[in-house]
Amino acid sequence: MDIAFYGSSLLSSYWNGAATYYRGLLGALAQLGHGITFYEPDAFDRQSHRDIDPPDWARVVVYPATAAGVAAVLAEAPHADVVVKASGVGVFDDELLAGILWQARPGAIRAFMDVDAPATLAAIHADSGNPMRNALAELDLVLTYGGGPPVVDAYRALGARKCVPIYNALDPATHHPVAAVPRFRADLAFLANRLPDREARVEAFFLDAAARRHGQAFLLGGNGWHDRAMPGNVRTIGHVGTAEHNAFNCSSLAVLNVARDSMAAVGFSPATRVFEAAGAGACLITDAWEGIELFLQPGAEVLVARDGIDVAEHLSGLTPARAKAIGDAARMRVLTGHTYQQRAVILDRVLRDAVARKQQAA
Repeated sequence: MDIAFYGSSLLSSYWNGAATYYRGLLGALAQLGHGITFYEPDAFDRQSHRDIDPPDWARVVVYPATAAGVAAVLAEAPHADVVVKASGVGVFDDELLAGILWQARPGAIRAFMDVDAPATLAAIHADSGNPMRNALAELDLVLTYGGGPPVVDAYRALGARKCVPIYNALDPATHHPVAAVPRFRADLAFLANRLPDREARVEAFFLDAAARRHGQAFLLGGNGWHDRAMPGNVRTIGHVGTAEHNAFNCSSLAVLNVARDSMAAVGFSPATRVFEAAGAGACLITDAWEGIELFLQPGAEVLVARDGIDVAEHLSGLTPARAKAIGDAARMRVLTGHTYQQRAVILDRVLRDAVARKQQAA
């Protein structure tokens, strides 16, 4: 099938944490024989911070972040068998949503890919005029990259015909063990952009732990932290491109994952960082959220923390040998059960079932 995908960016991870998800999932779909066209706006300075060149498995169309630019790319929607609008494009989101519903040909599958389902659902509930509320009845499919049963039930209650989680996963060709790099060395490394609904949890899990472990080194990567006061043992390094994620994950004793407020509350929402770190064989410490055991076994494949006190305690007793054992076990788990190739097989089946349902209804 020919798939038209309207998202934030495939080429740049700059202020765009979904980039590796798009690359992994859509790249694996292409390996199954699907044609991929990815439409991304020239916005938020992402094109000057590209991590990759356009891949050979996708046609990438970068359009001006203007009404005319949006209209031009939506005019191509009728040529696709599957038309997907992702959440969080950042510009003209409502227009893109309305456009795929209007422009897609009658027999095409019209889908919404939600990369932040808890936030989207909260916005729908808060505003009776939210465009997504009315769009759900017209969409053939809602796909989410997290949220599990709570999100599926919430979308169905709002009128979605079908809602299927397609979780984050590992692309073994992209994320894997590499040699340590001196500038990324630390006892605990954490990579996250500074966002309003994450900062309090970063304070609770990362900065509090750093304050409790004065003799250990903490490394913080990501945009937006340059003007934030930090404990003396925390070093900030700004944006870390995806080409350096393996080195970032392989150079410290442990790597931290902290979910955003909404995703932690709902659960069943493993971030891309979880699988990137596990694929690199890193010892991962994650904040506690419901459903973690579906992806990694606490205590054996991941260390789970309820707060900064727990993070500090994990670090106090963590030896290089134990960290390696946990990282190796996590890598084996995701290689056998959580790759994008496996996710793509699920999504391929979901899309084919949607086509069959639509043909039967017609």
